[in-house]
Amino acid sequence: MKWIRSAAKVLVYAGLALAAAAVLTNWQAGRREAAAVASHPPLGQSLVVGSHRVHVVEMGRPKGSAPDLVLIHGSSGSTRDMTFRLAPALAEDFRILIFDRPGLGYSDRINGTGATIRQQAGLLRAAAAQMGADRPIVLGQSYGGAVALAWAVDYPGSLSALVSVAGVSYPWDTPLDTFYRVTSSPLGSVVAVPALTAFVSRKTVMETLDAVFAPQPVPEGYAQHFGIGLTLRRGSLRANARQRANLLDEVKSLTPHYSSIGVPVEIIHGTADDTVNPDLHARQLARDVPGAALTLLQGVGHMPHQVATDEVAAAVRRAAARAHLR
Repeated sequence: MKWIRSAAKVLVYAGLALAAAAVLTNWQAGRREAAAVASHPPLGQSLVVGSHRVHVVEMGRPKGSAPDLVLIHGSSGSTRDMTFRLAPALAEDFRILIFDRPGLGYSDRINGTGATIRQQAGLLRAAAAQMGADRPIVLGQSYGGAVALAWAVDYPGSLSALVSVAGVSYPWDTPLDTFYRVTSSPLGSVVAVPALTAFVSRKTVMETLDAVFAPQPVPEGYAQHFGIGLTLRRGSLRANARQRANLLDEVKSLTPHYSSIGVPVEIIHGTADDTVNPDLHARQLARDVPGAALTLLQGVGHMPHQVATDEVAAAVRRAAARAHLR
């Protein structure tokens, strides 16, 4: 029986050690989250849409004096991605509404399983209408491009034009990235996510950011403006992971409806984008959406709105002209 008592002691000590590690991890994660919020507070206002809080930043021309433009950020992003270069470049010509997607930035999550692109589109459409933008131009980048497409498919009378910037639009055949497989799993959500929030190094984060922007460098000042710490909060990591894990099936259900999109569509995509393949997502979308216009940016990667801002702004202005808004 002595060995049983010894084993029990080992288990007790191991349990205490794990509990202490969990307490330390969550304490450090909380400290980092508080620092991120203090250094990068909300830039706009919070709307209550149904039972959800939606954070929106309004920029540009006053309401009623120019066409409405909605900007939807990509995976792991927030309003701060769109306020760095693109929104300022369009502020003289549009009234701009920039939303945090559900569960990211300062918008509430819709549910705990990962809000679908169609649920997100419905919530953001209602938020835009609440702000007096009944038929805005809708621009989505990367994951936000899929949300913009869902908006156009499900609410065809509620937008004037669509702009897809490096947008996701078609099913792909590569497996879900290991990072998202882990962080979207029940165990990873409980164990890995708090550890990332608490202990991931700035060097690792910057290397990830470099990969997102490649082959272009990260623009000077972007990381500080963006507020990487906001993305690394536990709630944001979990929401983003679940959304990414579910995205493939959601896109599969959306693609059959693209031919029904009847508003002007501008597609702009970098030829060197190795995150969202331009042949699969941009060229195919241009073939399937009647009258869609495709602009390919030679040598540009996944972030055209940051590294080729003038070209993206020009696509928005073309969309407005085609919709007879300018």
